Amino acid sequence: MTTTEVIRAWKLILQGRRPSLSIEITRECPLRCPGCYAYEDAHLGGAITLRQLVDRKGSDLVDGVMGLMDLYEPLHLSIVGGDPMVRHKELDILLPKLADRGIYVQVVTSAYRELPKAWASLRNFGFVVSIDGLQPEHDERRKPATYERILKNIEGQCVTVHCTVTGQMMKRPGYLEEFLAFWAPRDEIRKVWMSLFTPQRGHHSPECLSNVERNSVVGSLLELRKRYPKLDMAEGLINAFLAPPSSPADCIFARTTHTLSADFKTKITPCQFGGDPDCSQCGCIASMGLAAIGNHKLGGFIPVGSIFRASFRIGERISAMHG
Repeated sequence: MTTTEVIRAWKLILQGRRPSLSIEITRECPLRCPGCYAYEDAHLGGAITLRQLVDRKGSDLVDGVMGLMDLYEPLHLSIVGGDPMVRHKELDILLPKLADRGIYVQVVTSAYRELPKAWASLRNFGFVVSIDGLQPEHDERRKPATYERILKNIEGQCVTVHCTVTGQMMKRPGYLEEFLAFWAPRDEIRKVWMSLFTPQRGHHSPECLSNVERNSVVGSLLELRKRYPKLDMAEGLINAFLAPPSSPADCIFARTTHTLSADFKTKITPCQFGGDPDCSQCGCIASMGLAAIGNHKLGGFIPVGSIFRASFRIGERISAMHG
């Protein structure tokens, strides 16, 4: 973020508002990935699931998103799903409108269909392509978004690859380096991000990482970032995986991001995972990135996180005063 953007974000926080917005623009997805938090029964609080929502299409979707831009005035918008590319026709109309507003937009997709080349020239725009490990495991988990299809559909683009590290991956030595060795050299790849699988509280699945595996991931990433410059993860961010925020109230990302589901009304709380996420096992790269910023001490004395917390308190009081 530029200095101007940081100041704008701080002003929003002091007004009791959130500078980031994440929208599940569709309930539809052609994939059925094991461990996908969006389709968990508890994702929206338990009363209703994502697939049961009435989502929007056509001009109703475009107008709805622009209405949310007027309401929340975010600096950053994440468009997720489902898979947003299910609504590619609507995005073709919507994305230029968002670019004209100067909002930074990222579309998070499986790349199961071709990413329109015209979008690559939009200002403040980026694709994030989710890839779950090496080809054998990924193709089984995320068909029809196979490696073959992804490679074809990202031709001519400049995308960020995002991989969620799971317990299954860490059973095989050298897995993360093999993944980077495949994706990082490709011209279409701008950078690579890695998160760790985040379970719901009390859930146990093969995706969950043990403490030993979590430590191994951190050690591997700290070494790999030296050899793979496209692994866009600072040392402080990686180390934050070992001590994630203890609760949503302590998570800067959760407190600065407003998350809405596909009807544009249902709020996803306490963070993008919904339900009751196990913060002690949080592996969200966005959460860790902001946690690392919060841990930084201005002048070597004052943690940035304490300034954030004070700003949140002021913003909450101002928001309460205005009803």
